[in-house]
Amino acid sequence: MSGIARTVPLEPGLYLLATPIGTARDITLRALDTLASADVIAAEDTRTARKLMEIHGIHLGDRPLIAYHDHNGPQVRPRLLRMIEEGRSVAYASEAGTPLVADPGFVLAREAIARGLPVTGAPGPSAVLAALTVAGLPSDRFLFAGFLPPAGAARRRALAEVAQVPATLIFFESPRRLSGSLRDFVEVLGADRGAAVCRELTKRFEEARRGTLAELADAYAGTPPKGEIVIVVDRDRAGASAEDMEMALEAAMETMSVKDAAAHVAKALGLPKRDVYQAALARGRK
Repeated sequence: MSGIARTVPLEPGLYLLATPIGTARDITLRALDTLASADVIAAEDTRTARKLMEIHGIHLGDRPLIAYHDHNGPQVRPRLLRMIEEGRSVAYASEAGTPLVADPGFVLAREAIARGLPVTGAPGPSAVLAALTVAGLPSDRFLFAGFLPPAGAARRRALAEVAQVPATLIFFESPRRLSGSLRDFVEVLGADRGAAVCRELTKRFEEARRGTLAELADAYAGTPPKGEIVIVVDRDRAGASAEDMEMALEAAMETMSVKDAAAHVAKALGLPKRDVYQAALARGRK
């Protein structure tokens, strides 16, 4: 076999493969080995899977390549599960990114687990983590909220549900809805809340535009941008309580000095450094 993939023995089971979200080389060697070795390959988009295999020199041979997506799931799932029960290894590749994150693999994995079948993940590319990496916002705690509802009223209700979650918020959004969504973000979450709009991650025209929600809403008020969009929003800095501070300090001081823990918690919760440092000193004397 040409390329860098190698054939390895695979036990019967379901193998969930993360695939590139843009650059084809953003795939792990383990995922390539699994694609080269699985008895059956299922893919959200068979054209994408076939192209990825061709790029990396993996030959399909006489192995089945089966489309599995939202529209055919009820018909195809039983077939895939039966193949595993018969002793075959089935690799499932999402169209882009990590399986089960905004993709139809969840029900397949859940039903495999319910039947007592082995389920193995081969981690790799993720738009959620890629955006969090470049957004410049706290990464110690985050909530992935998926796609927001397309209608304005429903979208605002969904935002209100997570508005005070003490974590960085991450959303997927379509380019054509970005402007309207950002206006709703300003209305529900506040104009001055820090955020980043990450576009075309890992691709040639990757962009991460950072600022307040008001600034980003103004920046995208005109022509919709092109490409895949991830919105990252800072936590509510006005909502941190004394209890939040104490809990954060307790966790931070397990691995950090008093000074470093205080600085970390003050930055994460948006609290005055002096107040957090005094609380850390008091905790250290207990």
